[in-house]
Amino acid sequence: MKFSRKTTILIWALALLPLAATAVLYRSLPEQIPGQWSLDGSVRYDPKATIWGIALLSPLFAFLIPLMARIDPRRKNYQKFPGTYQGFLVALMLFLAAMNGIILSESLHPGRINVAKVVTIGCGLLFAWLGNVMPKIRSNFFFGIKTPWTLSDPRVWERTHRLGGYCFFAGGILTVLFALLLPQRILFYSFFALMMAICLVPAIMSFIWYQRLSGKGTDKS
Repeated sequence: MKFSRKTTILIWALALLPLAATAVLYRSLPEQIPGQWSLDGSVRYDPKATIWGIALLSPLFAFLIPLMARIDPRRKNYQKFPGTYQGFLVALMLFLAAMNGIILSESLHPGRINVAKVVTIGCGLLFAWLGNVMPKIRSNFFFGIKTPWTLSDPRVWERTHRLGGYCFFAGGILTVLFALLLPQRILFYSFFALMMAICLVPAIMSFIWYQRLSGKGTDKS
């Protein structure tokens, strides 16, 4: 699958944005920058050079994700959902750029951003978007809910991704609400439990559906 010229330009502009921002602000950064926010609100600090590794994630994914579509044995299926796959990469670039921006902002102005809430809201919006487009994804080895059962039966793939769409969309909306309404300590545990649920439910159902359909010519469910 080939990305359109406009989409490629947009993706690489977003991918290089964290590197450009880091290069401009690097000399102004303190020697130690925030690298991890804990459940209790404490912050772990790392050498400021680590910001380069974070900024490099965007161009790395901008290179790898289109490559994955080209080397996938089921690469022809990507032609059935090109907008979804390209849209995912754009959304990922925006998310990574935002995360890099948060680290730069908190390095220069600690405490200005409620990192836990902002990151959780960002994750929730990304999950909600994924849920909206998940039913459009066709069978492949890199993108989607890949269990042995979805990869073995296109009917199971379709059912699982339809269910996964509902789960991820609802989970994304709930995540945003949790971020807005819950205290920080409870927020992290609630977010973790919710993510486990929206990932496990489609995976478990893919096994159940495969067992029902395995070896049968028609769906009797």
